[in-house]
Amino acid sequence: MNPESTLNQLKASSPNGQLPSSYGVYFKNTLVALCHALEDHILQTSLKDSEAKPLVLVTFQKGKWYLQEADRYQEIAERCRHVVIGAVAESGMATHKTNQLENVEFVELDPADSLVEEWNLIILAPSYRAMVLCHELSEEEYLPEGKPTADIERKFYGLWNFDENLVAKSAEILIERMRPLNPTLADTLQEQHREILNATEIQQVDMSGVVSRIVTYLQTSQQQLIALNRQTRELWELEGQALRVSRNLNANKLQAFLRMAQKVDERDKANPLASLQVAALSETLGQLLDLPTLKLRRLRLAGLLFRVGLVSAPSEVFAKTEDEFDDSTLSFWRDRSVIGSQLLAAMSELAPITHIVAHHLEYWDGTGKPDGLKGTEIPIESRILGLVAAFQELTQTRGSREGLSLPDALEKCRDRSGTRFDPTLVETLSNVVRLTQMGLMELPNRPSQLPNVWLEEPVLQKASVS
Repeated sequence: MNPESTLNQLKASSPNGQLPSSYGVYFKNTLVALCHALEDHILQTSLKDSEAKPLVLVTFQKGKWYLQEADRYQEIAERCRHVVIGAVAESGMATHKTNQLENVEFVELDPADSLVEEWNLIILAPSYRAMVLCHELSEEEYLPEGKPTADIERKFYGLWNFDENLVAKSAEILIERMRPLNPTLADTLQEQHREILNATEIQQVDMSGVVSRIVTYLQTSQQQLIALNRQTRELWELEGQALRVSRNLNANKLQAFLRMAQKVDERDKANPLASLQVAALSETLGQLLDLPTLKLRRLRLAGLLFRVGLVSAPSEVFAKTEDEFDDSTLSFWRDRSVIGSQLLAAMSELAPITHIVAHHLEYWDGTGKPDGLKGTEIPIESRILGLVAAFQELTQTRGSREGLSLPDALEKCRDRSGTRFDPTLVETLSNVVRLTQMGLMELPNRPSQLPNVWLEEPVLQKASVS
């Protein structure tokens, strides 16, 4: 780790050069969970007295600023005296609406500065202190495999802590590290730092709820890793079964993935033909848009495989609506495209399909996951798959929610045209629904071609999206 890092400077300034017991190596998704737990405390705490509001210092490790996080910080800023965000120039923060708020400052990090390797969140309030400090492993420290390409495999030295003195010292270190980038801002922050430390007659906040939330977030993060490992093991088992039938390794892997997708549909008693119907309607939209044959084939296969990330999902995913999920299930549900794409990445020949699945939850306005892609940055196949999957889900009964008619499901999609969905695709889907209502066509129940492995299953009974 770079000796100039905030973590190393904190260690050097601590008694006996010791860091708290929470110091260790964390996976990236665990750090996201930790930061969200601390941020949620701000969002759920209403402080009318401006002097009691926290100062928040954030540095985002190099890479693109995700727009959903920028939107989140707009809400956080409303509850803070001052928010300072450090990120690289191409992060998009400088032009984001959050940066236009009076109490928000954007600090453009120098790509040569070791700060771009850090991910820090420091909350300094008169009534409590909290922080997450992190620094990614170097290329050498990732050896022998080298730096991973998958986000979930990235690792950081890090810690989280509520100690008043440690958090105050960390804030001081980070402010001084920002001084060369914006001396005037650093002076302002040091003054606020002193005001907060000297504040009196402020009732201290009970942080037990935050600690409980952190434990929950950490458990959820761990559950996702366990689920991914479990799914990977299951893939190996299914692949082993396929190997006994054929010597073609690539065909065996694809069969294993298709089996996994079928198992998801079998678990979903309320929507057992989701993959077939989504693949079929996605293909139809692709044909109407005159997509090349190769793209249509990839879109069709992505439609069959887009739910593999749910193979080990909690049972309530298939029995309740999203607003009825607990925190753990909700987190799993929101990351399903990432989990699915990580599984599909085991077969390099499926890279184009993996890419489609990975980005089918991106939103047209850039607030989706996992990469905050916007507009036509999102692959056309992913845009089609995302719209059709949402539309098909709306037509099915789920928990306390009754399935909608085709026109009503379409209207729900229209409501999110231009925000979640590509307006052009919504209009294309509208044409399909209109032709169906006029009796000029029927919604397809299965794509034009199906792999033999899928046709072997008895579950395929004729059903329509209704």
